[in-house]
Amino acid sequence: MIPRYSRPDMDAIWSEEAKLGRWLEVELAVCRAWNRRGVVPDDDLAQIESKAGFTLERTLEIERTTNHDVVAFLTDVAEHIGPASRFVHYGMTSSDVLDTGTGLAIARAGALLVAGQRALTAALKDLALRHAHTVSVGRTHGVHAEPTSFGLRMGGFAQESKRNEARLENAVAQASVGCLSGAVGTYATLSPDLEAEVLGELGLTVEPVSTQVVARDRHAELLAQMAVAAAGVERLATELRHLQRTEVREAEEAFTKGQKGSSAMPHKRNPITGERLTGMARLVRGYAVPALENVALWHERDISHSSVERVILPDAFLALDYMLATATRLVTGLVVNTQRLEAVLASSGGLVFSQRVLLGLVDCGLTREEAYALVQRNAMTSWDTGRHLRDLLAEDPDVSGRLDASALDALFDPSWYLRHVDELMERVRAL
Repeated sequence: MIPRYSRPDMDAIWSEEAKLGRWLEVELAVCRAWNRRGVVPDDDLAQIESKAGFTLERTLEIERTTNHDVVAFLTDVAEHIGPASRFVHYGMTSSDVLDTGTGLAIARAGALLVAGQRALTAALKDLALRHAHTVSVGRTHGVHAEPTSFGLRMGGFAQESKRNEARLENAVAQASVGCLSGAVGTYATLSPDLEAEVLGELGLTVEPVSTQVVARDRHAELLAQMAVAAAGVERLATELRHLQRTEVREAEEAFTKGQKGSSAMPHKRNPITGERLTGMARLVRGYAVPALENVALWHERDISHSSVERVILPDAFLALDYMLATATRLVTGLVVNTQRLEAVLASSGGLVFSQRVLLGLVDCGLTREEAYALVQRNAMTSWDTGRHLRDLLAEDPDVSGRLDASALDALFDPSWYLRHVDELMERVRAL
């Protein structure tokens, strides 16, 4: 991922230096386990633990000859340790260190993602609760439908974010897995108890049957759930982008001092953050497909997945981490224009109260079909002429004979639509 969309803590986890550091963690943990079994003498373990090291530059230099990154790394480590290095990688195969190292990266990077999603949930919850009683128009098909609470609208996004917390947590946990099973996964040169001991020390769970590699359906599930989380951010961003349109302006992104919206038009304040998040969601969603294609490997293993994961795992984690932090900042700084919310609600000339009038006529004894026809007749006139629906209804004898002026006024009261909002917002408060 390019630096523009990378945050330092996540970037540090996926650096090449950190990757080799995780490989060394795995190798040293295995050496300690062999020492406890009497295979690695105490003096040799002391030499290994005190001298083990590597440099990225030296490992890359050796790899230019070996054309094998793990062998190059082990050669570099051996140069630091000396003769005791004969016990490093004892009984292991490359996939043991590669996949277990990847499991460590997923566990650590995943913790950052879950924390980021949790922060977004908190920001959305706060926004929703602050605007629980702020009346706004609800839309279906992009068209005004009925009045609702702006806070309730945001509460739906908070609930979705909370679900994504659970999805990410579960997906990260099931992919925080390692294997130390040796060539083709038979444990002939290692043992299941050593594997369990080492992975327990590293904080990973054991792949029950590794076939030499961790099964890639785990990584596919992880990337798929990350794509779902990114889609949730995209849904939020799309909503806020619509609300910032000039003819709407119900809410807009914070516009900081000195910020410029256009190189040509000084008046512009554009929803660039929401647009950026929409674009980045496409990236994360795209990473899910190659992760699914990585599931099918030949027999006990091949490395067709390797080149793919070198790109999609760091990029997906970096992109989603950036998206979550940016979305949280967007929500926290969101400017909600309550006057525009009221004006936009009123702009459709009372049409948003059509169902309320329909039910009022039903309560007066009309059938639903009769009431619907009366209200629709006047609503279509309102659509075409711009006259307020209440005025048209008051002039229609088929309506005014059943609903007097005070009854009509009551039916056009937007607060009626908020009568259950406190009860509903308790579900948001419980997040």
